Amino acid sequence: MFRPEVTVDLLNAMARGTAMEPLGIVFTEIGPDYLRGTMPVDARTHQPHGLLHGGASVLLAETLGSTAGGMCVPEDRRVVGIEINANHLRGVRSGTVTGTARPLHVGRSTQVWEIRIEDEAARLVCISRLTLAVVADP
Repeated sequence: MFRPEVTVDLLNAMARGTAMEPLGIVFTEIGPDYLRGTMPVDARTHQPHGLLHGGASVLLAETLGSTAGGMCVPEDRRVVGIEINANHLRGVRSGTVTGTARPLHVGRSTQVWEIRIEDEAARLVCISRLTLAVVADP
């Protein structure tokens, strides 16, 4: 479902100089129908009470969903986020969280992705749904 020329190394190289870099987000795996990445839970991603910040989880979710969506469109198209929601289900104080983006709908003009973020014990921390518009690349 993804363009074959896209690799984890290429995605991580493209992330340099973006919001992903200071938060420590790293792409780790491209599967047949999913994109996976990790983010540390530390001072960079904490809220004032020492828990994983919900905004950091949403940034991870949108990064994974938008990147996966972009890998599904022809070279002359790109995707832009038009709506995201997230339910924060479990607090995390340390370690690493892993997000996995999977498609719910991949159409010609819109896409919908589900992103599951789990802690190191594979417990669901956040569930997110991202809607993307497919647009012409300027």
